[in-house]
Amino acid sequence: MRPRRRDPQRAAAEALPERSLRYRSLVNPFEPTRIFSDDEVESLHLAALGLLESRGMRVLSSRGRAALAAAGAYVDESSQIVRLDRGLIAEALATVPAEVPLIARNPLRSCRVGGRHIVFAPVAGPPSVSDLKAGKRSGSIADFRDFVRAVQAFDVIHVAGQMVEPQDVPLPERHLETSLAQLTLSDKVPYFYCRGSAQLDDCFAMARIAHGLDADAFVRNPLCYSICNTNSPLQLDVPMTDGIIEFAAHGQLVIVTPFTLAGAMAPVTIVGALTLAHAEALFGITLTQVVRRGTPVMYGSFTSNVDMKSGSPAFGTPEYAKAAFGAGQLARRIKVPWRCSSATAANAPDAQSAYESQMSLWGALLGGCHFVLHAAGWLEGGLTASHEKFILDVEMLQMFAELFQPVAVSSDEIGIEAVAEAGFGGHFFATAHTMQRYRDAFYTPLVSDWRNFGAWTDDGGKTATERASSLWQQTLARFQPPAMDPAVHEALTEFVERRKREGGAPPAS
Repeated sequence: MRPRRRDPQRAAAEALPERSLRYRSLVNPFEPTRIFSDDEVESLHLAALGLLESRGMRVLSSRGRAALAAAGAYVDESSQIVRLDRGLIAEALATVPAEVPLIARNPLRSCRVGGRHIVFAPVAGPPSVSDLKAGKRSGSIADFRDFVRAVQAFDVIHVAGQMVEPQDVPLPERHLETSLAQLTLSDKVPYFYCRGSAQLDDCFAMARIAHGLDADAFVRNPLCYSICNTNSPLQLDVPMTDGIIEFAAHGQLVIVTPFTLAGAMAPVTIVGALTLAHAEALFGITLTQVVRRGTPVMYGSFTSNVDMKSGSPAFGTPEYAKAAFGAGQLARRIKVPWRCSSATAANAPDAQSAYESQMSLWGALLGGCHFVLHAAGWLEGGLTASHEKFILDVEMLQMFAELFQPVAVSSDEIGIEAVAEAGFGGHFFATAHTMQRYRDAFYTPLVSDWRNFGAWTDDGGKTATERASSLWQQTLARFQPPAMDPAVHEALTEFVERRKREGGAPPAS
């Protein structure tokens, strides 16, 4: 009888490195890098306050203007301009929580934002997907689900997200399908887009079903998050304004993020772009506290430069890292948790994509960031979610996670006895000290190949990108959805089907 052949894909999946559960809760032990003096930070902060007092922001949402007017802001309805005095801003900042718990469906997946805690979130929002197997294409709901599976598979990715736009799902139903995927294929904290109160009503209802909470308990427990971007310079559109209001009113985490590209949507200088971004962030943060005092909110930064030859956005540049350092200082000045990003302008998961993303990560993590959005999978300036890039980024994030691990210092760790055992001109491979520790002494790579040239060549000479291609496919092949009460799963599915029969919810405009 011939021996049974082993499925090669299953065999490869079983050979993947074991998950490191210590990546689930990360703390940054390093002091944040400073690029400005305290006086310089104060000058930028005061300039931003002056900008909001003298010019203000255009708020296209009547709900936003009404809420701010009721709090004492100056509102000109004819121009839709809202100006804030610094006293109102200071009052709002005083009620922002310094740390925020994010409560996952699985308590072991819950995490914290603020202090020295770090949260890594996946790429969010690209319309396209790419991989070496199928090439670049428009995102689909099947692609979205695959990315949710990948997010669930790696503990260094702490929350779920809107990894790709599933363009085969109509907009009035898209929020239902993406929320269902996040809540059933993952037990991590989900991301809900701000596309109007009707869609958020559905998303929040699904989150309550998944957690078994009523409306009052939901408001007391941050179970989801979202990003609300300003339209730089100095404008808030209807969906983003109403999103800020809805998340604040429901006690859920909103991350107010200006998108300031120096030379395009902001002054060409780093300090000019940072000052504009700071003003816009202060405005959005103030709105959250006007709606509900003490509601969780983060200071989002996304300041970079453009290629002045073409006008294209540039990411992972020295300017991007400097802007991250400065944004971190401004966030600490107002005592609000800070979100940054990992980004690249590269069009392929190649060396450029790796060194630009790593430059972004150095800016974010050395700058003291609490929440890194787009930490895995971002490509082409945010227009593409790449499976290979996701795996390459997970490798980088795991290496940073290892960098954050404390180094034990004791007489046993110093190993004087091992030096004596090895002797003069000897080696340490077989010493008792090594034998006790070699299994977990060093980081075990996910993608990196440390073999010599001969061994690497004999095994096909695959590049890191090619190895990442195999790894994402293996990850999906061995995926098992997290446990969920069948009754809860059925309730979520029935909710989605009912709302689709009712026509879903159109996005706000």
